Amino acid sequence: TSLTTCLLKPRISDMFRRLASRALRLAACPLARTVLRTPAYCIRPFCKSVPSGTDTYNTLYPEKSSDGILRLGNIAPDFSADTTMGKMPSFHEWLGESWGILFSHPADFTPVCTTEIGRVALKYDWLEQNNCKIATLSVDPVDSHKAWLKDVVAHCENNIDIKFPIIADPDRKISMAYNMIDPANIDDDGLPLTIRAVFIVDPDKKIKLMLNYPASVGRNMDEICRCVEALQLSAKASIATPANWPNNHESIGMKGSVFILPTVTKEDAEEYFPDMQTCKVPSGKEYLRLTPTDKLG
Repeated sequence: TSLTTCLLKPRISDMFRRLASRALRLAACPLARTVLRTPAYCIRPFCKSVPSGTDTYNTLYPEKSSDGILRLGNIAPDFSADTTMGKMPSFHEWLGESWGILFSHPADFTPVCTTEIGRVALKYDWLEQNNCKIATLSVDPVDSHKAWLKDVVAHCENNIDIKFPIIADPDRKISMAYNMIDPANIDDDGLPLTIRAVFIVDPDKKIKLMLNYPASVGRNMDEICRCVEALQLSAKASIATPANWPNNHESIGMKGSVFILPTVTKEDAEEYFPDMQTCKVPSGKEYLRLTPTDKLG
């Protein structure tokens, strides 16, 4: 035992010396100091490390609408509603600290909506893994929703479970609060139906993305999930995703790379994005600042 102890002591001492050295180097790094100071409950710690990044960029979008029309950056209207999974006393409370998607449909027992609910169900696990809740809505009552879901499950070619709530909005109050009413869409009782709308909401309850589709065009859940991923990455790391991301800039060897937000100063870009590459353009302006995503923490 004494021989083993003698042999281990130098190794243990060396290990602690290496750990201490790493700790000192880490403490000397401005980015590390910021991350270490970030509370454990903060779900977006990286953005706090870039002073001119995400927080500055978000100030470009006002939280309140001046004319009652919802726009990006506005706080999503809160509401209570009956759903297929019981009463939802507060949409905001239901979201909690998660991202969220509110997904509206013109009506139950319609062909396009039936396929959309099926596709949402197939993406549910991915959304849950990425801290994003989803709720769908139409103007029909809960009993109608529940009866319709049997058709949805039967029609989908995959074995699916509906693990998310479908909100009933028979009085159109939620639809009107979210500007989802299209006067051209009229049901049998002469009442307007909702358009195909998508709202992506961040943990601060701010609307980060809005999509509107006509009743005749179904939505692509792969694209909606891509948007969720892009929005989360932007919020965390002070970046913006290029067109067709992540299938972008492959010709210059930077496939899947992202742009640094325009609000990020040159000094902050050089400090927090050491792997940045600036694309040269005829104007000579250095605004196309690419950085690989695998270096974003």
